[in-house]
Amino acid sequence: MNRIQSAFQNKPIFMPYFPVGYPDIATSVGILEALAKNGADLIEVGLSFSDPLADGPVIQKATQTALERGVTTRDVLAAVAELRKRGVEIPLILMGYYNPILAYGLEKFVRDAVEAGTDGFIIPDLPPEESAEFVGAIREVPQQPPLITMLAPTTSDERMEAIARSAQGFIYLVSVTGVTGARKDITTGLGKLIERVRQHTDVPVCVGFGIGTPDQAAAVGQLADGVIVGSACVREIGESENPIEKAIDFARSFRDALNG
Repeated sequence: MNRIQSAFQNKPIFMPYFPVGYPDIATSVGILEALAKNGADLIEVGLSFSDPLADGPVIQKATQTALERGVTTRDVLAAVAELRKRGVEIPLILMGYYNPILAYGLEKFVRDAVEAGTDGFIIPDLPPEESAEFVGAIREVPQQPPLITMLAPTTSDERMEAIARSAQGFIYLVSVTGVTGARKDITTGLGKLIERVRQHTDVPVCVGFGIGTPDQAAAVGQLADGVIVGSACVREIGESENPIEKAIDFARSFRDALNG
């Protein structure tokens, strides 16, 4: 059983996102460590890019800050390795866009990411139909960490079946159309959308986009196998005067709500 499979023994899981380099590398590593050790079951480690087309203003601002500070793909991989040295044992999934990965070199990126301690990849702008080269690079390493697939309310039944049937690790289910960002209300019909996905796969289904409070997470957690929290995590922690302490409180509040 790998780390991702182990994480889903405690459902629903709490999966925050935070980018390396915001507000700086050292602080972001401390934030990720605090999240990991205070309630997160799996973390999306953000790899910044200058054109984050799926992200709203909160994450755009954070990743732009990281880029302005000179954070590179190599720095992100080093941050993952540092988290492992600090005793972080939960799954760490690299979340980023394809262009920096291509620039780094696909085979080298996958190899270095695995060596650092990465458990999988989420690449929002890499559709399954164009992912063969990256998947091929994954197959060259013994661990073969999964490329996590994404589905949305607008995904057709035929395409949903094809994607879900071959999914590995878990499915990232986008709950709303549009970009990332916390919303006031949970999308109507989310339960039916999750049911549609589960008709085609036994892989865990995690819901992201729009979840901003512990209460919302608890409501989604009654339907899904995991809850993904990005913009609210970045905003509340990144704007805090003491981001490490805020990360501890943030993780505990969401974990308590999901346990509730």
